[in-house]
Amino acid sequence: MNPSASRPTAEPTTASAVDPTSDPAVHPAVRPAVRPAVRPAWGVGLATVSARGTTLEVWYPELGLGRMPARLAGPYGVPADLASLRTTDPARRTHLGVVHTQIDLAAPPADTADAYLRLHLLSHRDIAPGEAELGGLEEVLPVNVWTSVGACELADFEDTRLRLRIAGKGVAPVVFGVARFPRMTDFVAPSDVRIEVADRVRLGAHLAPGTVVRAEGFVDYNAGSVGAAHIQGRVNYGVTVDRDTEIGGSASIIGAEEGAAQLVTIGRRCLLGANAGVGISLGDDCVVEAGLYVTAGTKVTLRTAAHPHPRIVAARELSGEERLLFRRNSTTGVVEAFERDERPSTPGNE
Repeated sequence: MNPSASRPTAEPTTASAVDPTSDPAVHPAVRPAVRPAVRPAWGVGLATVSARGTTLEVWYPELGLGRMPARLAGPYGVPADLASLRTTDPARRTHLGVVHTQIDLAAPPADTADAYLRLHLLSHRDIAPGEAELGGLEEVLPVNVWTSVGACELADFEDTRLRLRIAGKGVAPVVFGVARFPRMTDFVAPSDVRIEVADRVRLGAHLAPGTVVRAEGFVDYNAGSVGAAHIQGRVNYGVTVDRDTEIGGSASIIGAEEGAAQLVTIGRRCLLGANAGVGISLGDDCVVEAGLYVTAGTKVTLRTAAHPHPRIVAARELSGEERLLFRRNSTTGVVEAFERDERPSTPGNE
């Protein structure tokens, strides 16, 4: 099996309509994501299934866009190495089984296997944030206990813990968390990226080659970088960051709502200072000073060559504009935006 092998791609189709935000005073300024009308994808994976018949998680070493290749379809299309992993775990009361999954990325996720395939495609960089329908995805994912011996069902976990200690001759399993989403690196390790703390990046994050996620950085699913970026802050659902951009320590970006067909985008060569944040998109070469949080409804005094006389606007009106410096006047407390004459200096991804 070679997950990085060439994969078939679906034919381009027309984008679907975007549902606008209901309250612009509350929701961040966003741009529509590109959604095809129909986009098939496939995967052959290994599913962990509980004794109750609940699919806890699925790992897809074989996946791609388009229709499943004929060599993998049907009961005789199971790769031999995957078939060899079919087994039962009496302590966890789970079994491993091979699944063939064919989905439509334009339709909502149907079940756990469908949801995990979408998350894998994002983390393998086969699709970018916003290119798949994710509405209702969290509802089809079970809450698992993620341990050093694999996913366990939450129900009656203390009994499971006892069986695992007996099987381990008294050694307790390590519990990493109780959540719907696992760590990305337990399922996908994309090439040419650095992730200093695996717990801080969820499966379904999209990290472009050259990206560095520092120890305090966080990247949600359906979010991440589309160019080599340096992330020390929080990149939430529905947010993308472009190349040569720095998200400073404890900075954060308000994303779109779960399942929304919208993205908040941060352009190239931008800098969000430590403890800063935005709820609007930024064009290229923008800076937000340390400690300043700019939401869509923030009143900003704008000073540019096109508008030499200061005027007050809502920050959403500046969403996507390039070469702006956002700062808070230390004397008046007013949030100001200036046109920048030079590009910000961003640290290299050493």
